[in-house]
Amino acid sequence: MADFKRKPSESFESFLRKFKKGLKNSKRLEKARSKQHLKPKNTKRLQKKYALTSLALSKKNDFLRKTGKLPETIQRS
Repeated sequence: MADFKRKPSESFESFLRKFKKGLKNSKRLEKARSKQHLKPKNTKRLQKKYALTSLALSKKNDFLRKTGKLPETIQRS
C-alpha cells in the first residue's frame, strides 16, 4: 500500500484529494468492499456435524410424531 504523507506547505484539501486518488488507483478499497460480505466456506467436518445434527433432530421429531406428542404436519407439494 502506498504511504501518504502530507507536505508542510500542502493544504488539507489537496492532500485529501491526492489520498482519495491514490486509494482508488491502488484498488485496495475495492478489494475491502468485495470481501466485506464474504462468508467463509464450511469445512467438511462442519458440514458433517450439521448433517448429523439435523438427522438426529429429524429422527427425534419423527419419534415424537409417532407417539402423538408432536402434531402431524401437512406435507406441502
